[in-house]
Amino acid sequence: MIELVQGDITHQDTDAIVNAANNSLLGGGGVDGAIHRAAGPQLLEETRTLGGCETGDAKISRGYRLKARYVVHAVGPVYRPNHPDVPRLLASAYRRSLEVAAEHDIHSIAFPSISTGVYGYPVAQAAPIAIATVCDFACSNPQFEIVRFVLFDSGTMRAFADALKHLIAQRPDLTDVS
Repeated sequence: MIELVQGDITHQDTDAIVNAANNSLLGGGGVDGAIHRAAGPQLLEETRTLGGCETGDAKISRGYRLKARYVVHAVGPVYRPNHPDVPRLLASAYRRSLEVAAEHDIHSIAFPSISTGVYGYPVAQAAPIAIATVCDFACSNPQFEIVRFVLFDSGTMRAFADALKHLIAQRPDLTDVS
């Protein structure tokens, strides 16, 4: 089931939450900083051992003080208009998050809107990529019982709801969404 909610990703009780991380995986601002603060200093200790992460890829750590058992650290692209790799790298960050989660027997996962904060990706362009990538992967991998987008503000929520509505109109096979 694909869900859209407005809220704080650090409070999600899913098996895993996704961190919109930077390449170092050592914390930062926005969602990344909030997750590191909520998880506690053990998260930084573990992410130091992961050796960073390439843009478009994802790595996993324990969740420590979070309700989620795991944190999947996904590195989305910095937005550059008209750069051909940017949409592909954003889709890859979502897909790699789900692949890493599947390898760890995760059944429920919560995503933020990757790359739309300090990385500057316009939400109206990022939301359709996120929704289509996640729906494609989750629909072909039934182990995912819940895939939730946890969105920070009403504008982002509206963009993701519009993208989901548009995808459902194009794909009548998608029925398990809310």
